[in-house]
Amino acid sequence: RFAGIDRLYGVDTVLRLAHGRSLDIRIARERLNEAKANRDSAVSGFFPWLTPGVGFRRHEGRIQAVDGTMFDAEKQSYNAGGTITAQVDIGESLYKALAAKQLLAAAGEELETQRQESLVIAAQAYFELAKKHGVAAVLNEGIRISQDYQKQIHQAVGAGIAFKGDELRVQTQTERLRISLRQAVEQQRVAAARLAVALHLDPSVELAADESELIMLNLIKPETPLDGLVQQALRSRPELKQSEAGIAAARESKNGAIYGPLIPTVGAQVFGGGLGGGRGGSTGNFASSEDYYIGIGWRIGPGGLLDFGRGNASKARWETSRLMREKLKDQIIGQVVESQARLLSFSDQILAAKRNLATAAEALQLTRERKEFGVGVVLEDIQAQQEATISRADYLTSIAEYNQAEYALLRAVGGRPTPEPRSGSPTKNRSEGFRENTAMHDLPKHPQKKR
Repeated sequence: RFAGIDRLYGVDTVLRLAHGRSLDIRIARERLNEAKANRDSAVSGFFPWLTPGVGFRRHEGRIQAVDGTMFDAEKQSYNAGGTITAQVDIGESLYKALAAKQLLAAAGEELETQRQESLVIAAQAYFELAKKHGVAAVLNEGIRISQDYQKQIHQAVGAGIAFKGDELRVQTQTERLRISLRQAVEQQRVAAARLAVALHLDPSVELAADESELIMLNLIKPETPLDGLVQQALRSRPELKQSEAGIAAARESKNGAIYGPLIPTVGAQVFGGGLGGGRGGSTGNFASSEDYYIGIGWRIGPGGLLDFGRGNASKARWETSRLMREKLKDQIIGQVVESQARLLSFSDQILAAKRNLATAAEALQLTRERKEFGVGVVLEDIQAQQEATISRADYLTSIAEYNQAEYALLRAVGGRPTPEPRSGSPTKNRSEGFRENTAMHDLPKHPQKKR
């Protein structure tokens, strides 16, 4: 949808755009393609290659016979044909192919990791924009109410029933709100640019969030036992699967360095074509010619048997990858604990903010029902209005941050948000389902001053 020059997006659209346009996902996909090509290249090491071509050789002057006699000779020869060559370091090629297979699996898990990361980053950027957009709307409403109250005070001052200083106090309040609104608009523009970057869109086009979607999500239950969340994370996180594949690749490389040299290298060569030439500048005598060669051997020294440095280095890389997996597990568990703690905290903050919002709205309502314009009443009105505006902004902020925390916890346990709705889930069922809750349009409105 469009509103002026702004593009309005919902979280479903954001997730679809992130999945299709994220540069990070596209980079990870190309790395997967590279891993596939490397696997194919490793497998091709078992196959021979063909070398077609022609050759020419000429000799003039002194030459030595096989019996040691030295004499002068002038001769030349030429050949044309093809050579089929196969030289396979069976041990190294075998383990290299096995390692490439595991690296391909690791690249696949890296792609899934980047998908999850990019979708969560986009969703969190969207709700950051929604938060800034909602706060700006609240401040706009606060300015409108403050200006209306200022007009009432101005009329009361003209009638001689109110103090001029009270009008100035209300005007000061209005200007403060304008400053806060300008800061909120700035933050909203920055959040829109960051969302555009996450979606690989033009940052110069200002994006706006759909206010109706500023509701509490139900991607994952905050009260889910921590042990269950940790176990789900250890089963589902693609980073761990990627690490396991990396360990397997390091193990195959280690085995290739230690056991590969024990398997001999097999070499074979077949030439088929023609050979011609003779004494002086003769170019005749061309006839068919064939050569055959086959052999096996072992390499001793660097890169082969008794290369202890290579074997020790491969063992160290394998052990390092195992230790990195343990470190990754600790980090994942820490992310789950932190994300659930934040989600539980924001859940409680929403309840407190909702109660505070109701209290502030009621206090402002009672204050506005007064007909007096005494100094104390005006100050109470200004304070009540401030509390109501702050409470509304806090409530919207709590909802947006709760949604961001839900996506963080979903990411921590290895879930990937998807824009497609599930059948049988509640209304507004996006990702893994929304639950109906208080939306921005359900917020209590500022009461109007009775004349």
